[in-house]
Amino acid sequence: MKKSFSFSFFILVLLSDVWLSASPLTLDLGQGLAYHRAHALPADLPSASPAKPRPLVLDLRYAAGDADAGTALAAWLKFHAAPRSPIFLLANAATSPALRAAFAARDESAGLVVLGVASAEFTPDVDVPVDPAEERRAYDALETGTALAALIAPPLEKPRYDEAKLVAGRLPARAPPPDLEPAAPAPSAPPPLIDAVLQRAVHLHRALLALKRL
Repeated sequence: MKKSFSFSFFILVLLSDVWLSASPLTLDLGQGLAYHRAHALPADLPSASPAKPRPLVLDLRYAAGDADAGTALAAWLKFHAAPRSPIFLLANAATSPALRAAFAARDESAGLVVLGVASAEFTPDVDVPVDPAEERRAYDALETGTALAALIAPPLEKPRYDEAKLVAGRLPARAPPPDLEPAAPAPSAPPPLIDAVLQRAVHLHRALLALKRL
């Protein structure tokens, strides 16, 4: 029993080290919006902005960082967040307290918008009501190969109306023979996995574009 516990603990430590050492993730969300996921600060902060800054989704959910990292984040946000190139910062209660403190006293007019699931420890500008376990599943899905577009705008299943279905819909329903049990309905497919917090950030960016605020 002791040997089994020691082995399990070793695996947990190993997986934790792999997650903490994961590289930051940078992707394109289209229409001038970039996405950057940081795991540990200050090392994972985005590099210096190009000549023409652009809006950015900075994902700090579950990110780790100490007081020095919080100071670095505060300075980075002050330099990069601007009304014409806003930072849509994603965070939650699992974001390191030192990092959350870096934007707790934010200026709403400075181009910084914080989005996430509100809790007793965390108050975002835009509260996205989603179950924390579901948020974690959607967050992890991107790390394991799920396409970013699928997590933001999953494909819609449209009903198909071929000739057989149209004819069947016009004919009266026939009762099954007495000795034949009706077929059980097919199980419905699970709803698509959506990263609701990230989706809200993208929608907010698109709305600002439509209003010509960017």
